[in-house]
Amino acid sequence: EPFSYIEMLWVIDNSKVVMSDSGGLQEEACILGTPCVTLRDNTERPEAVDVGANIIAGVEVDEVYSAFQEQIKLANSGEKWINPFGDGRAAEKIAKAIE
Repeated sequence: EPFSYIEMLWVIDNSKVVMSDSGGLQEEACILGTPCVTLRDNTERPEAVDVGANIIAGVEVDEVYSAFQEQIKLANSGEKWINPFGDGRAAEKIAKAIE
């Protein structure tokens, strides 16, 4: 059966690299600090690509393998990127604006 949302977050957070064709998973991986390889030719999350959190590999085996190797090196380096999707404090900022 598919993972629940919470289970999926745990899997992403405890993985070295994520490989997916899901835009939502690309974003979650970036936010959680897990490098991602996208298995298609485009993304609706270019911010993750811009910061190095995601590589668009397509579906050709050599390209996927190369991207995976690059992201494993990133994961093992301990380098982190700045989350381009915000600081996780949107609800607090909205509440203050409403007050």
